[in-house]
Amino acid sequence: MIKKELGLGLLLVVIAAITGAINPAFLSLVNLLNMANLIGLFGVFALGEGLVIITGGIDLSLGSMFALLGVVFVDLLTTYEVPWPIALLAVLLGGLALGGIQGFLITRLKMQPFIVTLCGLLIYRGAARYYTTDSTRGFGYGDEAGTLSDIASGNVAGVPNTFILLIILALILGVLLHRSVYGRWLYAVGKNEEAARFSGINTNIVIATAYIVSGGLAGVSTVLFVFYTNSVSPSSFGNFYELYAIAAAVLGGCSLRGGEGSILGIVLGTALLQVLQNLVNILGIPNSLNFAVMGTVILLGVLADHQLQARRRRKMALAGLARTTPRSILEKQQGAAPRSADALPARTGDQA
Repeated sequence: MIKKELGLGLLLVVIAAITGAINPAFLSLVNLLNMANLIGLFGVFALGEGLVIITGGIDLSLGSMFALLGVVFVDLLTTYEVPWPIALLAVLLGGLALGGIQGFLITRLKMQPFIVTLCGLLIYRGAARYYTTDSTRGFGYGDEAGTLSDIASGNVAGVPNTFILLIILALILGVLLHRSVYGRWLYAVGKNEEAARFSGINTNIVIATAYIVSGGLAGVSTVLFVFYTNSVSPSSFGNFYELYAIAAAVLGGCSLRGGEGSILGIVLGTALLQVLQNLVNILGIPNSLNFAVMGTVILLGVLADHQLQARRRRKMALAGLARTTPRSILEKQQGAAPRSADALPARTGDQA
């Protein structure tokens, strides 16, 4: 994994240097801080998507989850005038609950993650539009959650709080994934779920918790995006954001087959996507091609992963052949010598 992360970091530096050469405004402090804010916004829920992908699953419902949780959050603050700590807790618990429901359907009812989360994508978006009668929800001119707004959209010494939150979550999840037994279970389940089950790992709990963590991080991201946009349109809020998360995870080294990936790689993948988006804007490419760029990035990431997997299989096959070939030749030689030795004394003994 270190090689992948180093290669991704080098690619990020090269693209940033090229973009800065094309337009020096890219390296301005204002633009860099704006990119840091966007990296923080998109990186938080990309971490959750990465954990799900490591288990061999996928979550297509993140964008629609943002829409449903977003309209509920704004409504709690504006219509029902609920104190912001309670509204925040409700959104976080809602994200955990939605992730738990998906994890239950996948593990207990043995449904395919693609089908479950695709249905979630449709259900959550439809529920959000029905709840608001397809109208936009916003804060208006009130100060319903001034403290929370300052935290979500503020900064510390110029560094956006969203980026700081991403770094904190990345450190926590990095320890969880790379320095704990649970992290080894995640990789084991992603590599071979059946073998992990036979080795004593409760694969249902491991997979379900991955979806629960992803839902919880989606709740955190919902709050951040609500204060970033100051309004929620249920038909477009968070639309296709799951593509950003999948692309960031794949670029960061997470294999869609499961069992591979790292937290640092996901963060670097998110940063690379934002640099590419900035490059698209600088080059004057129409915004309508953003999804085409995302699709191309995902395709290239999957192709690279396929080639790396094929190369690894060839190396393993050659290594196994190199270990077994001398042994088989030696066995043939050892098997041939006793037969000739046994035959010679028999004839000499007969002659004697």
